[in-house]
Order: sequence, then C-alpha cells, then structure tokens
Amino acid sequence: MAKIIGSVVAEDDYTHELGPEPNFNESMYFNFFDPGQSIGGFVRLGNRANEGQAEMTVCIYLEDGRVLFAFKRAEISHNDAFDAGGLKFEVIEPSERLRTVYKGGVIELDNPKALSDPGKAFKNSPRRRITLDLEHVACGPMYGESKNKHESERDAEKQFAKAHYEQHMRVTGTIDLGDRQVEIAGYGLRDHSWGPRYWQAIERYEWLTMNFGPDLGAMVSIIQIAGEKERRGGVIVRNGELIGIKNVTIDADFEDNGLYHSGLVAKIETKTGETFEIKGDVKGFIPLRNRRDGMTTHIGEGMTEWTLGDQKGYGLSEFLRQV
Repeated sequence: MAKIIGSVVAEDDYTHELGPEPNFNESMYFNFFDPGQSIGGFVRLGNRANEGQAEMTVCIYLEDGRVLFAFKRAEISHNDAFDAGGLKFEVIEPSERLRTVYKGGVIELDNPKALSDPGKAFKNSPRRRITLDLEHVACGPMYGESKNKHESERDAEKQFAKAHYEQHMRVTGTIDLGDRQVEIAGYGLRDHSWGPRYWQAIERYEWLTMNFGPDLGAMVSIIQIAGEKERRGGVIVRNGELIGIKNVTIDADFEDNGLYHSGLVAKIETKTGETFEIKGDVKGFIPLRNRRDGMTTHIGEGMTEWTLGDQKGYGLSEFLRQV
C-alpha cells in the first residue's frame, strides 16, 4: 500500500456520506500524459447528488493540437459511486490502484479555443465515439487532509473543498479513438475532494501538476480567496518521499485577452532549502467555464511540457479566474 501523508486514510478512495448542503460535491479527477507520443488528457466526475446531477468531463489532447472533449450534466440520485454519463471510476486497491473507463461521444476540436463559446462549439464540431480504459498505479504518497479547518469554518456557499488529497500516478492502458487505438504509457496525478463547492468561492488560482518519470514529480498551487492572504505551496515527490514547498512564484505569459496562458516559469523553494526553476511550455490549451448567479468562472487547461535542467516532463497547468 502506498504511503499516506496527512489525515486521509486509504478508505477515503471510496465515496463519502452525502452531506446536507445543497452544493455538496464529491469529485475525482485523473490526468495522464504519455511523453513518448505527446498525447494526454484528463477525466473528472463531480457528484452533486443533492442537485440530482454529476458533472462529467473528458478531455484528450492529441499530438497534432486537436482536442477531443465531452461534458455532460448526467442525472444521478445518490453518491454511492462515481459512475455517470458513460464515465466510471473503480477503486481496485485503495491508495494504490484505480481504473478509469469512458465509453461515449466526444466532439473533435480543430481549434480548441472555440470552446470559449460552448454552445457554438458543440453544435458545429464533428463528433465521434471513443473508449478509454486506463489503470492508475501509485508512484508516490497519497497526501492531503480529510477536513480543512479554514474551509469548514466558512458558510457552505463560500466553500471550495474542505476535504482533499492528491497523488502522483503511473498510467497505462488504451484509448480507442475510433480511427485508431492508442496505447498509453506515462504518468499523471489524481485528485479527490468532497464537501460543499462552488467554483465562484475562489477569486483565482494556479495549479500545476508535473511528472518527470516514476521518481520525480511536483504539484504547485497558488490560491487567492477574497479577503485572505494568498496561499502558496505544494509538494515535490522524489523517490517516493514528499518534500513540502515553502514558497513559489509563477510568471506566466498570456494571450491578449489576459486569460489564455501559453507558457510559464515556476520558481520553487522547498521547506528543506532546495530551489527549483521549472519552465512550462503549453502544448495544448482549452478554455472551460462555469456559470452561477450571473458570475462566470474561467478555467484554462493547458497540457504542458515541463523543463527542469536537462529533464523533460509533462503535466497540466490550470488557471482559474473570475471574469
């Protein structure tokens, strides 16, 4: 069993008791990147059983810049499993091995930025059916907290995730794209959270996930909540051990709209005094959004090639802004 750091336990890999809050959300997310093929992506299910729906997302970045994408608010009546809209997550061995499967439709985006107008993009884009079947095996500790004190003290409508953990993973499996089958052999990160959530509860964040192989990875985050001090942190995962990040700065390049990031540099200082400078080059980008009560949240998702010295890695750079 993988090492566990924090207050979470292996059994937290399963779903939790549904809370009474209208916006109770339990979500699992997996990203994966095959460095040999420059193909990657992510899948997510966010169960909002008190709203009677699950947010289902599938995103696959192809090597030529195209993106295959699916989103659905699938009907659910309980929080007993992650299984909605054709996407299913299975816990094979808690904290160690999980499986993600998707069978269903996607739109094919030659210009992924067209998703800034989802209605038009879904109407005008070609469609195909795909099958994804991946296994995610731990290559680092499971780290996080089962109850974030700061989040728990907020009103439900101002919470984002009071329980949350992450883990770096080795990823293998297949994706049948309809016209060809791709064998995936790479790395990624998974994320699991539960509790009340609105995407509008956070003013902004930058979240970076990096994998340079089985023995080196990183997660970096900068979070700004209105009226609070900015939170900067994350972890370095090296040879199965976790090193906390004391401080980080992210210098990003944006397109003219100030929202779409194309590259960045992360400067990291760990709690043990080490420093890292990691350059990110966004190879594929897709803009997502969430709307509530007249507010629009932009979430920019970049498949990113990372450079650390003479090492190359892949991962995701995700920037959230309220616009």
